[in-house]
Amino acid sequence: MTRQPTFVESISTIVVMIIIVITGFVGFGIPIQALLILASAYAAWIAKRVGLKWSDLEEGITNRLATAMPAIFIILAVGIIVGTWMYSGTVPALIYYGLEFLNPNLFLVSAFIICAITSVATGTAWGSASTAGIALMAIANQLHIPHGMAAGAIIAGAVFGDKMSPLSDTTNLAALVTKVNIFSHIRAMVWTTVPASIVGIVVWFIVGRQFKGDANSAQIKRLLGELSQIYNINVLVWLPIIVIVLCLAFKMSTVPAMLLSSLSAIIVGVVNNKFSIVDGFKSTFDGFNKGMISTEHLSAKTVTLIEQGGMMSMTEIVVTIFCGYAFAGIVEKAGCLDVILQKISKNINSVGQLILTTIIGGLIMVLAAGVASVVIIMVGVLMTDMYNKMNLDRTNLSRTLEDSGTMIIPLIPWGTSGIYYAQQLGVTVDQFFIWTVPCYLCICFALFYGFTGIGIKKVKSTHS
Repeated sequence: MTRQPTFVESISTIVVMIIIVITGFVGFGIPIQALLILASAYAAWIAKRVGLKWSDLEEGITNRLATAMPAIFIILAVGIIVGTWMYSGTVPALIYYGLEFLNPNLFLVSAFIICAITSVATGTAWGSASTAGIALMAIANQLHIPHGMAAGAIIAGAVFGDKMSPLSDTTNLAALVTKVNIFSHIRAMVWTTVPASIVGIVVWFIVGRQFKGDANSAQIKRLLGELSQIYNINVLVWLPIIVIVLCLAFKMSTVPAMLLSSLSAIIVGVVNNKFSIVDGFKSTFDGFNKGMISTEHLSAKTVTLIEQGGMMSMTEIVVTIFCGYAFAGIVEKAGCLDVILQKISKNINSVGQLILTTIIGGLIMVLAAGVASVVIIMVGVLMTDMYNKMNLDRTNLSRTLEDSGTMIIPLIPWGTSGIYYAQQLGVTVDQFFIWTVPCYLCICFALFYGFTGIGIKKVKSTHS
């Protein structure tokens, strides 16, 4: 016979997980995957205490992983697109022109804007960080801009664009769960995301004024020369970007659009760079590497830059998702998440308290599961009735779900996004955390609006 877990049992799964991950990962450098499995073992013990069998937990894990499959498809497609865009010269062209024309004094602001535009156009922050982001990190390295500072602006821009894009999976999910129009949801997010980003732009503008590019002009010229030797940088290298933008503009799904762009990149690499078509398809699996080109005597920095992508480069991320979702599936199946959220939802008497409770619930979920979709689904479903009862438009809920989920997820060291950005950009979360200004300021603006009533949309009667 099963029973509902107590609050102490429920909250202990989150506390133990956080302790295990922080102690093991930060303190001893133990792989995050092993720590998540260990936390899952404790959660499984709690589940056994409430009467669940292993078969029940398998079902919970399987159901949770099923929700992750769309994200996994995107991850693999990102690996493919990075490898082929390196093969075609698309990403190297971004680096080339960026180094030639980018004003180092405005680098951080420019990095935010470039990644934001890329994410809005493609609907994926991960794809933006792995393409434009990699190019910008290379430029930042040449300009001696601290890696964490540059990564912070890049990630903030990528997440901003993802959040405000109608093509984004989390944006659509938030609108779907709360049953609001997606464009109404995006308009509501303007209230928190835009002011937070403006503050970020001011910060990046001020700190970015100290960096100059002249001191490193010799290295920049060498990199430009080596890239022009490897690739034929002309108008054709932009074809993969044009293809993906057009596909998404005509409402093609993200993964097929990315694959079609990758195919066009292979064609560009063969026609424009005279690379082997076999190597083009190999780049989708193992990524692009210097063995695919005839140019010799490349600098180590150039080799490191061009050897990117491929589905195999995403293996660690996929395994991490499986481990993280194993924990999330067990905790959810045991009923611990419901108990925690129900506990903190009691005695809410004001809009400010409701917004605060939503944010707390979102932070608990994001710390536990490491993925934004769990925040949106679990907290969204649980809190919808409370927003209806207080005659609040549900866009207030959908916006807050993204403020405490989508924007925060890159800052969780054990979350899939935190690990992904760290891996792709070559930094650690503690290095870029403070510089992702809009990511954590959105919560501050959400709380300000909640307790002042500014930006809070109400309805005369509850939603149907």
